[in-house]
Amino acid sequence: QVQLVESGGGLVQAGGSLRLSCQASGIRFSLNTMGWYRQAPGKQREWVARISSARSTIATSVKDRFTISRDNAKNTVFLQMNSLKPEDTAVYYCNTDVYGFGYWGQGTQVTVSS
Repeated sequence: QVQLVESGGGLVQAGGSLRLSCQASGIRFSLNTMGWYRQAPGKQREWVARISSARSTIATSVKDRFTISRDNAKNTVFLQMNSLKPEDTAVYYCNTDVYGFGYWGQGTQVTVSS
């Protein structure tokens, strides 16, 4: 059973930082590409970052501020978010695919106050 559990969200002032974590179970974590998405109120879910065993990619809109990393020993993927802006306010979701089927965590709320 695949399970993704996000944590680390919260309320932060503009310019602050947060580190999100997503712990995975039920998958061969080191072989899976892991992704972060976010969904702001009234908007569609958008891709933020992904990391495979070989490379990482960050969305252009956050490239200079966000970093994705993984710890295969802990089955955990991280999203380090720096210089946060009010427009980063959203629910952040962890994602992975297994044989073409997408799995999502429950999400963690990030709120950035101005």
